[in-house]
Amino acid sequence: MEKTERRKRLVLINPGNPISKNLLRRESLQPPLGLGIVATLTPANWDVRIIDENFRRFRFKEADLVGITALTSTVYRAYEIAAEYRSRGIPTVLGGIHATLMTEEASLYVDTVVVGEAEATWKQVISDFEEGNLKARYYGYASDLNGFTSARFGLFHPGYIFGAIQTTRGCPMNCDFCSVPAINHHSYRLRDVNEVLDELEAIPHRIIYIVDDNIIGTGKTAREHSLAIFRGMIDRKLNKEWFAYVSLNVGKDEEWIKLAAESGCRMVLIGIESEKPAQLKQSKKSMNLSMGPESYRKVVRLLHKYKICVLGSFIFGMENDRPEDLTDRMEYMRKSPFDVTQPNIMTPFPGTPLFDRIKQAGRLICNDFPKDWRHFHGIHIVYRPEFIEPALLEKEMINIFARLFSSRQLIIRFFRTWWNTKSLRTALWAYNTNLTYKNISRVIAVANNKEGLYNND
Repeated sequence: MEKTERRKRLVLINPGNPISKNLLRRESLQPPLGLGIVATLTPANWDVRIIDENFRRFRFKEADLVGITALTSTVYRAYEIAAEYRSRGIPTVLGGIHATLMTEEASLYVDTVVVGEAEATWKQVISDFEEGNLKARYYGYASDLNGFTSARFGLFHPGYIFGAIQTTRGCPMNCDFCSVPAINHHSYRLRDVNEVLDELEAIPHRIIYIVDDNIIGTGKTAREHSLAIFRGMIDRKLNKEWFAYVSLNVGKDEEWIKLAAESGCRMVLIGIESEKPAQLKQSKKSMNLSMGPESYRKVVRLLHKYKICVLGSFIFGMENDRPEDLTDRMEYMRKSPFDVTQPNIMTPFPGTPLFDRIKQAGRLICNDFPKDWRHFHGIHIVYRPEFIEPALLEKEMINIFARLFSSRQLIIRFFRTWWNTKSLRTALWAYNTNLTYKNISRVIAVANNKEGLYNND
């Protein structure tokens, strides 16, 4: 009797961060889209499974090959998991933004590093593994996204509340603190519209996170691309609700907002960063600077007209922030028209001009790498601003979170969003998002009472 060859086993791992694991509510967790795409690219004669630490701590599973993705904040955990497999002689492959930007470091902890985009390299990785010739590095070029691979949604944990999709890749902006230009080589690429629509139809969730770094982009081509997607969603009657990142120029295009709303847009996220021109200038937030902070209210009002709520993201502890700027920014956020406000602590991610400048100046507080990458998640102080002591920034951030996300503030914002948008559904979207930041404020308070949130140990 002929013997059947055993199917090879690929284990894909989405590592968590033990420090920040309680920051996000489960309703806000994002499925590991990249791993789903890698699963699709893997030949059909392989058994593929995803281990997702968003829901359950890693437990060893037998595998022939292991693929791990990681952000900067989760890469140390990725190295820990890789070590367990390597100790058993099982090859490990690491990809993602941190591995791409810190390739030399990553090569010390895994067998193979995928630099750049997996779509351009994964089939070769599998082929080389099957031939016993797995290389130490694979370099994925920035493809034109033709024939973009859809994720295997069925492999994601059923606990995810929303689905995810990418319609563009890259961002036309060049903000000083953002690693997106470095990872995408300053390119902005568009997927085929019909492929996007087909994938949207296949996603089982009604709520969709469009993970693009900037769905609206700049210029006529990017605009027409997104409008074509919206029209297709309307024509196909997809009945999806979605949210995405946009830039401030959305406020100049009422037709875009109208069609976005008709296609199911409920919330947009805009990187505001600061209400003061000096901070915008230093961080090279050129569009916000050119439009001016006075434009923020006009943009929000226009989005409200079409029942879309707005999340305004702000940064504290910017390089040229002074103590009074922290208070001013918090008060501005509290009184602002934004339905949701997101306070972040300035974090110099590797690959950015900000990181290079801070490192060269010797102002990194968390610099025991790779262990200290765990703190690079936007809620931990990892460097010393020029005019603010970290201890003061810590104290102020605890106060800022407490004031912005008190129960009273959340109720006020809920009714204000309902009044401004005339939509209870939109108000509920904003309220549920605000609950995520209220949860973060609780975690911060508990951590500070125990040992200080920004303890580097």
